[in-house]
Amino acid sequence: MVSFTLNSRQVSVDADPKTPLLWAIRDHVGLTGTKYGCGAGLCGACTVHIDGVAQRACQTDVGSIAGKKIVTIEGLSPNSSHPLQKAWVAEEVPQCGYCQSGQIMKAAELLAANKKPTRAQIVKHMDGNICRCGTYPRIVRAIQRAAREA
Repeated sequence: MVSFTLNSRQVSVDADPKTPLLWAIRDHVGLTGTKYGCGAGLCGACTVHIDGVAQRACQTDVGSIAGKKIVTIEGLSPNSSHPLQKAWVAEEVPQCGYCQSGQIMKAAELLAANKKPTRAQIVKHMDGNICRCGTYPRIVRAIQRAAREA
């Protein structure tokens, strides 16, 4: 049994400690906003925050997060009112939408550390989160909008 805080709520998961956090979140807790993309930590679809740091949930063993604070896309805001979520809609970022929760979580990490990032800082920080539909220009615009409106 592994206990941790998930989206400001204490949870315990009865899973093998080597189970990827992604599956603990999706299968044991039932939150499906965090997506399975590649399973190798390369695409970023499974990005969550662990103690405020964006991490790949598919590469993080649930046993390693005991006592830590995890935030998923569902925990970013209770009603999709986070500036990034609103900017994502305003800029019409999603196409298929599959990578978007991971993109938003990675962008949230950036804006938590840098309230007014430059375009170059945004591009560098977001590198490694893959969008198969190629909505990168809209992702950058949405992050810039969220930074202006936050």
